[in-house]
Amino acid sequence: MKEMIGYCGLDCEKCDAYIATVNDDQALREKTAKSWAELNKAPILPEHINCEGCRADGAKTVFCQYMCAIRKCAAGKGVSTCGDCYELGICPTVGAIFENNPSAAENLKG
Repeated sequence: MKEMIGYCGLDCEKCDAYIATVNDDQALREKTAKSWAELNKAPILPEHINCEGCRADGAKTVFCQYMCAIRKCAAGKGVSTCGDCYELGICPTVGAIFENNPSAAENLKG
C-alpha cells in the first residue's frame, strides 16, 4: 500500500490541501479554503490548508489533526489503516467515505 493512503483509504496525493502544501501553491490554498468553508459551513482560511498526509509526520489540516473520527479511531486502535481493522466491513464512519469514494476501499486492499 502506498504511504500516502490515509487511514480511510483516500489518496492524500490527490488532496488539494496536500498538493497546495507540497507545491507551496497559495492560489490553490485560497481556492481550497473557500470551497471547504462553503462545503462544511465553517470558517476555513487559506492558512488552514497545509497538510503533508494523514499518516505522515508533519503538517495536517485542523480537521485531519483534531476532528477526523476515522483518524482518531485508527490511531486509538493502533492500526496502520482502516484496512487492518477487524470492523472494516461494518463501520458506518468509514463506510460513508466508501459511498462517496469507492476507490478508497480499493486503496485499503492494495
